[in-house]
Parts: sequence; C-alpha cells; structure tokens
Amino acid sequence: MTRVKGGTVTRARRKKVLKEAKGYFGSKHRLYKTAQEQLFHSGDYSFQDRKKNKGNFRKLWITRINAACRKNDISYSKFIDGLKKSNITVNRKMLSELAIDSPEEFTKIVNIAKEALKKEEK
Repeated sequence: MTRVKGGTVTRARRKKVLKEAKGYFGSKHRLYKTAQEQLFHSGDYSFQDRKKNKGNFRKLWITRINAACRKNDISYSKFIDGLKKSNITVNRKMLSELAIDSPEEFTKIVNIAKEALKKEEK
C-alpha cells in the first residue's frame, strides 16, 4: 500500500486552530497544543456564560423594577404580589423597560397592584 502523507490537511487544521486562538495570552496563541486546549475551555466558558447571562439580566431587571417601585412607595415583593392578585401578567423585562421609558405608565401599573393588595386586606 502506498504512503499517505496528509500534510496539507494537518497544516490547515492547525492553522484554523491558531487563527481562532489569536489574541490569547502567552503560548496559547502560538503553540498548537496549548491553543487547542484553550479553545476547548473557551468554548465551555462561553456555553456556561450564555446560561448565566439569562440570570444576570433577570437580576438587572428586578433591580430596576425595585428602584422604580420604591419611587412609588411600594416594595418589589409587594408589587409583584399585587400584580399576581390583579391577574396582570407582564414579564420582568417589559416591566423594567416600562419603568425606564415611561414612568407614568409604570405608576399606573403600580397603582393597580396597590389596589389589588388593599382589596385582599379587607
């Protein structure tokens, strides 16, 4: 059987890895083996962080809603409870957008939530 060298394929694969590893610190962008290991880890980190990002944004929205609620003399937890009791289903992303872009509309929603809480107390 004849010998198959495959040098062009190997070189292309290594060049592809080193091209993706451009900008990494130290030997991680120069040496194939360390570059490949770092790419595996980088891919893993970016996968994990895409999941974490969703939680981070939710925290941000809740913080913004809480700040807007405090301006309207109600706590975040009571506001959410009031929304549930008044059967208003708006997600936190949209509530935070409302709080930032149109505070008057957000105040109307807060008042509805406060009324629902007052009805429950009676």
